[in-house]
Amino acid sequence: MKKDSNTDFESSLMELERIVRELESGDMSLEQSLKNFEQGIDLYKKCRLTLEGAEKKIKILSDSLKEIDYKE
Repeated sequence: MKKDSNTDFESSLMELERIVRELESGDMSLEQSLKNFEQGIDLYKKCRLTLEGAEKKIKILSDSLKEIDYKE
């Protein structure tokens, strides 16, 4: 299941990068730009939540290591 989550994050990030490149090119209509911008915001939020979850896990694991170090 973790592999699926990682794959999902990676594909979302790649899609977000594609959208940014397209928006920066300026070759789209205003309507398409707005649609892509909205999709990009959704992908950004999804990626950010995934990263925040990973940071929390890292903090929990790091804190548990500190407790072990102090007890020894």
